[in-house]
Amino acid sequence: MVNPVRVRKDPGIFGLGFLAGERGKQDWALTDVHDVEAFLTGSPKARKRRLVVLGQFFRFARSRKIVLVDPTRGLSSRGPSGFTGATLTLDQQRVLFRRWTTDPAVHPHEAQLGMLALLQGASSREVKMLQSDDLDPRARTARLGERPHPVPLDPASWAVLERCLAHREAQRTDNPHVTVTRQTKSGRRPASTAYVSHVLDACGFPPRMIRCTRLLDLVNIMDPKLVAAAFGMDPEATMIYLADRVDPGRLPGPESR
Repeated sequence: MVNPVRVRKDPGIFGLGFLAGERGKQDWALTDVHDVEAFLTGSPKARKRRLVVLGQFFRFARSRKIVLVDPTRGLSSRGPSGFTGATLTLDQQRVLFRRWTTDPAVHPHEAQLGMLALLQGASSREVKMLQSDDLDPRARTARLGERPHPVPLDPASWAVLERCLAHREAQRTDNPHVTVTRQTKSGRRPASTAYVSHVLDACGFPPRMIRCTRLLDLVNIMDPKLVAAAFGMDPEATMIYLADRVDPGRLPGPESR
């Protein structure tokens, strides 16, 4: 690979860290549009800035005959319209499931948000707004957010909810919400957004990443329109999770289903 010291406009992290380290290419001339797109996808928010730098470099490299073709030509700074977020691997999902169902040291609020996101694709808002009246112990269902029908809960999720209810009862509160904190036990308001956003810090994965993992799986094994109807979502919101718009490496293989 051309020494970046000699080529002043070398886009450092792409050449030394990504192209050689992750794509296994030691020559700029081997770079193609797929390499560039993979690099840009890794940081969607920086796409426009990175594409400008890469474009400048490859135009410079082409003028010096370092490359014959500019691989950035034709790429849009807007990026693909499909889902580009990170998701959990199957092994990571198994580790989290065991953590939330077998470790008594895990806080009930973490286990509740984690399990509902992992198995029911619940959002942080759906969990923080969940009230005890939304639960049906006989049918073992929960009303989540704007979903049109009660959501049937598996035994593991229901057990986690019961643990959270016990934690709530121990606080002797009249707050109707399932998630009650020291700041909200004397009133009736839900837990703060700031509190809920940090509930999963100890497990190392954000709620959105866990929820997206579940949505991605559901959309690709069911009709996206059915998923949208069940979740009370706009049909277009689920279309971005279709497999033809997602990196195949993020999807479980047929043998793992």
